[in-house]
Amino acid sequence: MKVNYDSKTDTLTIIFAETSVAESDEDKPGVILDYDDQGNLVSLEILDASRRVNLPSKIEYQVSPMAG
Repeated sequence: MKVNYDSKTDTLTIIFAETSVAESDEDKPGVILDYDDQGNLVSLEILDASRRVNLPSKIEYQVSPMAG
């Protein structure tokens, strides 16, 4: 997974898989979902990120313990 914040365009992009995008859908205004040719979500783009996300330039990453 790759996360990119572009301060010039104020766009936050989360890439789940490095593959070709076959289809894009603006699910909610300013939130674009990209899918591969099998319908799997491969990336998420948030426009006007500084208005929608607290501190888009700061990323926290957490791995939850496995249930078992």
